[in-house]
Amino acid sequence: MQDVPARSHDWNVSTDEAKRIQRRLASEVAETALPNDVETVAGVDVSVRDDRAQAAVSVLRMPEMSVTDEAVHRCEVPFPYVPGLLSFREMPAVLPALQQLDTAPDVFVTDSHGVAHPRRFGLACHLGVLCDVPAIGVAKSILVGAPQGELGAQKGHRVPLVDDGETVGTVLRTRTDVNPVYVSVGHQCTLDAAADLMLDCSPRYKIPEPTRQAHKLSRTEE
Repeated sequence: MQDVPARSHDWNVSTDEAKRIQRRLASEVAETALPNDVETVAGVDVSVRDDRAQAAVSVLRMPEMSVTDEAVHRCEVPFPYVPGLLSFREMPAVLPALQQLDTAPDVFVTDSHGVAHPRRFGLACHLGVLCDVPAIGVAKSILVGAPQGELGAQKGHRVPLVDDGETVGTVLRTRTDVNPVYVSVGHQCTLDAAADLMLDCSPRYKIPEPTRQAHKLSRTEE
């Protein structure tokens, strides 16, 4: 993927400026249909140790969930930990990793939120908008909002995640009797399609296989 990112901005900014960038770019998030035939899904994850970030991308082929491509990039952590500003800490490591991929995946999935975010612009949105690609956020905990309704115990059950009267995500049970994940739109997808695809990407584990593989890769030693 030599053409990413399609656009960019300065990453060496104050927290106030980072929030302004999020608010400005949030208006560009598009909720549109995913490609009809999704063949490859790329999981994206970043591990941080001390002052070093290690970004990993694992590309898996549907439906067998076999790894077809992967990339790792290591760099200094460029931004402090600030709740709600994860993308400014991790995207400078993710973008060079994406450039190492041999092919362009159909969809990207991040171990983070999309629009289920205080400014409706989590890391999945940041990746999707800057790179002009379909992106989905899948997080293990809630950042904003609350589930609406009672979630069934069976795999596949889902309820809306609602914040201030707005549906910002889906609470999705990817394994029976196991805690759910929280799916939200990143860019160029609908919420229903994002949840359906993540269920397809979770044949055995709670965490969708693309981000599960990316997480393992992000923790490998140099």
